[in-house]
Amino acid sequence: MKAKIWGCRGSLPAPGPENYQYGGNTSCIQVTHGDTCIILDAGSGIQRLGKFLSPNIQEIHILLTHLHIDHTMGLGFFLPLYNPQVKVHLWGPSSACEPLLNRIRSYFSPPLFPVRMNELPNHPIIHELSNEDFMIGEVKIHSEYICHPDPTLGYRLTADGAVLAYLPDHELQLGSFDFPNDPEWTSGFEIAKSADILFHDGSYTAKEYSGKIGWGHSSVRDAIAFAEICKVKKLAVFHHEPTRSDEQIDQMLKDALRNRKLTFEVEMCAEGSEYDFEMAIQRTKSADLI
Repeated sequence: MKAKIWGCRGSLPAPGPENYQYGGNTSCIQVTHGDTCIILDAGSGIQRLGKFLSPNIQEIHILLTHLHIDHTMGLGFFLPLYNPQVKVHLWGPSSACEPLLNRIRSYFSPPLFPVRMNELPNHPIIHELSNEDFMIGEVKIHSEYICHPDPTLGYRLTADGAVLAYLPDHELQLGSFDFPNDPEWTSGFEIAKSADILFHDGSYTAKEYSGKIGWGHSSVRDAIAFAEICKVKKLAVFHHEPTRSDEQIDQMLKDALRNRKLTFEVEMCAEGSEYDFEMAIQRTKSADLI
């Protein structure tokens, strides 16, 4: 299993030279396993991903965590949707109010977008999800509702013993009365526990979060505490605020790690980063033999 980051910015794309290191595109991660192509969220990063996909790929699965615009704004610009030879599956959270198909159609319609869904060469195949387990190719996926405004899912992908956890928009403080001291009652714990890599929301500093409780996001400090109780091997902090420069993002991490001794790696997620889980597993096995 391999993963590549095509966007990790939150809320709004933020292009500009001050954001060269971490990138300006919103949420989009490509996960591949053999011939299986899975895309986590369809933020602005999916537009560029569509240009670089192999022409040999005939089936694509897009897993939407939720339908806020920063996670769906790239859908209409994703070139494979206009290729009649490619079958596209759209997976997303079920809602008690309206079917997923209708909610996605509202994006593919004026005034948001000029091309309607029924005008696409192939109508995407829609799958509604809740708390469940399913397979795409040889990748096992667990979806689960997490704390964020409107129906929102986190995803856990497992293949060949490697685990990727994806919670890009997630407010940890609302998931437990005693965070981080009660792991099993913390929103997202079953998604993230023992993951090889956890992509997790870290929009705010601890000071900023105190004035934005209920907005659906977490501080970098809380993301690190969550990774610690989940015993992950690596944390990649996700959903950088659009107003933040590379320098400010670097400083956030330094501040959050000050006086901390951790048993796992922590990094601020960067557009263009690639992760090879087969190599990571081999390194772990080699370390165990020493």
